[in-house]
Amino acid sequence: MPDRSRKRPVDRNQLAKSIVDLATGEMPPAKPAEDGKDPAAVSLGRRGGLKGGKARAKALTADQRSEIAKKAAEKRWSKKR
Repeated sequence: MPDRSRKRPVDRNQLAKSIVDLATGEMPPAKPAEDGKDPAAVSLGRRGGLKGGKARAKALTADQRSEIAKKAAEKRWSKKR
C-alpha cells in the first residue's frame, strides 16, 4: 500500500513549496513502498520460470505435445473476428 500521508498537494502553491523542499533537502523523499517479497524467493521463482516451458516439453511425449498443439490450433482458428 502506498503511503497516503505523503500525498501530492492539490494547490499549486503547496505543490511548488513541496518541490522546493525536496530539492533543498528540507523534506526527505518518500520511501518506495515495499512489496513484502523475499528477494531470494523471487530469484528462485524467476529461475524456475525461465526453464519451465523447456522442462515441460522435455517431459512430454511426442503424442502429448502433438495433442496440445492441435488443441491450441483449434482454439486459435475458432475465434470469431
